[in-house]
Amino acid sequence: MTRMTAHELLDIVVDTDSFDSWDTPAVEYVVDETYAEELAAAREKTGLDESVITGSATIRGRRVAILVCEFSFLAGSIGVAAGERLVTAVHRATAERLPLLALPTSGGTRMQEGTVAFLQMVKITASITAHKAAHLPYIVYLRNPTTGGVFASWGSLGHVTVAEPGALIGFLGPRVYEALYDAEFPAGVQTSENLQAHGLVDAIRAPEQLAEIVDRALRIISDPPSCRARTSHTSEWKIDDVPAWTSVLASRRTDRPGVRELLFNTAADVLPLNGTGQGEADPGLILALVRFGDMPCVLLGQDRRTQTATTPLGPAALREARRGMRLAQDLELPLVTVIDTAGAALSKEAEEGGLAGEIARCIADMVDLDTPTVSLLLGQGTGGGALALVPADRVLAAQHAWLSPLPPEGASAIVHRDIAHAADMATKQGVRSLDLFDAGIVDLVIPELPDAAEESQQFCDRVGVALHRELADLVGQDPEMRRITREKRFNRIGCTSATT
Repeated sequence: MTRMTAHELLDIVVDTDSFDSWDTPAVEYVVDETYAEELAAAREKTGLDESVITGSATIRGRRVAILVCEFSFLAGSIGVAAGERLVTAVHRATAERLPLLALPTSGGTRMQEGTVAFLQMVKITASITAHKAAHLPYIVYLRNPTTGGVFASWGSLGHVTVAEPGALIGFLGPRVYEALYDAEFPAGVQTSENLQAHGLVDAIRAPEQLAEIVDRALRIISDPPSCRARTSHTSEWKIDDVPAWTSVLASRRTDRPGVRELLFNTAADVLPLNGTGQGEADPGLILALVRFGDMPCVLLGQDRRTQTATTPLGPAALREARRGMRLAQDLELPLVTVIDTAGAALSKEAEEGGLAGEIARCIADMVDLDTPTVSLLLGQGTGGGALALVPADRVLAAQHAWLSPLPPEGASAIVHRDIAHAADMATKQGVRSLDLFDAGIVDLVIPELPDAAEESQQFCDRVGVALHRELADLVGQDPEMRRITREKRFNRIGCTSATT
């Protein structure tokens, strides 16, 4: 693989002639004469005074702070001087409230400087943490190779993490492994593609595509809404009163639009993310940065088409959902959850993977979020997998969506010891959208005329309008009052005054 220099990469990613260096002469930290000679040779070879370059530039007109490594300078290793330069730049980016783009490629910490260099990773991580605590975006592009302490610190903290195709990325360098264990490290493990498969990398893109990714991410995260007014009088919608079982059957139609169709038809921008960031990915959940009209959000969408008998919604999906909740909190973005699941996994693996605990933690996280939240019941809403994404400031429901602790067949089996009474149980349990509205659980029912599967585009348009309207209303509210109202709405469920 051909390795670009730092300046060659900048020439591709940033706008022409926009890079403004923030670097001052590197501090001297010379441990002995041999190391001094190595530094001099690296400077002669690269024309740089250290392994990192920092500064600001515009990317498609957006000003961004940039940290970039030069691998040709002592394998991009980080010592005291490089660490100080990185921290100074991160602090400046935070002070100027700039998004931060990191472009690491490194063999890790600088061995010649020993433990002092090793501890630079703590110092750099602390500065990145403070930047994120200021609710400022941090985007990482992992280049070939990124290993050791760099990957185990500022390389793994991005809100969005993209990697170079075919890049070697890992904690332990292959040469170190071979020296320590007298064996080759297993092939194919430390690759960007394998990390993406395990939910550690959001996307793999060539350097030529990075500017578009950064621009799209910042457009969603940073661009303020141009209009927060109500876009329609949704209260005028009339909902036909149909039997609960009719809705259950409609929600199970294979041609019913799901979250993917909703995004395709209504979202102005979508940046898909991937996995938990902790070694897991579940195809049953979509995590993305999204704009509905001019309203940005983090979206968590259950994708029923990828939930099968062999790949049901598992604990990894809920851990991925919790990553999305943290992202919404970090970036001060509203959260939208889309519920459409036949139920979470019922298996040994799910039990041992902590499914019940993840359901509980999702509920707790949603209840405690400072940002506005909207839940959309799009189709089936079965069990804890659905409940985990329900507790929002506003709950919307498609007309034929429903919510139940078990599928009606399961409820029938418990009560009647057969499934023949499923339709009757659906009615008695009050699972349909109109029942949920009457109980004060759902705030708005979105009509299907007569069935979303028969009018996919029009239905998605109505959902998009409703989501934009609710987000616009919530963003304009006082955050503390919004939290108090959220708590009260769930405290009164089941009380006789629920609908008053």
